[in-house]
Amino acid sequence: MKVLVTGGAGFIGRWVVDRLLNDGHQVWVLDDLSNGRIENLDDLRNQKNFMDFIQGDIKDIRVLNHLFIKKFDICYHLAASINVQDSIDRPRTTFNNDVIGTFNILEQCKRKNVKVVFMSTCMVYDRASGEEGINETDAIKPASPYAGSKLAAENMVLSYYYAYGLPATVIRPFNTYGPYQKTGGEGGVVAIFLKNKLAGNSLQIYGDGTQTRDLVYVEDCARFVVESGYSDKVNGEIVNAGLGQDISINELAKLMVDDETRIKHITHIHPQSEIPKLLCDYSKAKTLLDWEPKYSLKDGIKETEEWIKSTNLI
Repeated sequence: MKVLVTGGAGFIGRWVVDRLLNDGHQVWVLDDLSNGRIENLDDLRNQKNFMDFIQGDIKDIRVLNHLFIKKFDICYHLAASINVQDSIDRPRTTFNNDVIGTFNILEQCKRKNVKVVFMSTCMVYDRASGEEGINETDAIKPASPYAGSKLAAENMVLSYYYAYGLPATVIRPFNTYGPYQKTGGEGGVVAIFLKNKLAGNSLQIYGDGTQTRDLVYVEDCARFVVESGYSDKVNGEIVNAGLGQDISINELAKLMVDDETRIKHITHIHPQSEIPKLLCDYSKAKTLLDWEPKYSLKDGIKETEEWIKSTNLI
């Protein structure tokens, strides 16, 4: 197939591109490099089915008009503003990228009848209650403009499915980690903790550290993303993916370092947008896609630590 990946130079995007190439598809990548890194694609761009990298913005309709001449079969739409604090500080930027940008992609896909897989987020949910995990029909709570923009974009995606019959799927991966994730800022708690562990620094936890996360390894996540595009069973559906286990940030830090004096608690930068308990029920993905995670948290952390060591990011 001919496939477009927006945000394909980002952390998850890079692994989606890798998976698509391994499956034998022709791949084009669109990324404005505001968050992604061209270096993420260094080992993929010389493959014969890597067709082109376009540095461009999903808000630029001229770029999209030119690109969609290619007549893609699937568009994996991962390009987005993803930083929660940035969305609180600058909500207009997040809205324009995540809602207007998604609308532009939908218009192109409608015109050419291209299936769209929209990458949303577990941050749209309210907290998990009990040990069953959050399923796709559970309560939502857009506690940041990032989550609000993702929900608005989700609704637009599904409206194109219902109004125009456009094949479209909304996916909500839980907290993804692994190689190629940034190790600073909001790069992800696992990557940040590992970088500080290896550098001999303290591990800093926002708030009291009792908040939990469901951490899914990036290769499992990318497999879920890609297979959502292959299957008609998930057209018009919202689908979760996660490990199906949660861990508190305190316990995660203890898993990383034996010396608890290296764990420090600091004031939370956006406590109002914190979700106290994130635990994924991925049974819908299992039923419709036969997907389930292959990497345990322990194995995924080991793979990520080895990668950080190998890249001299410490």
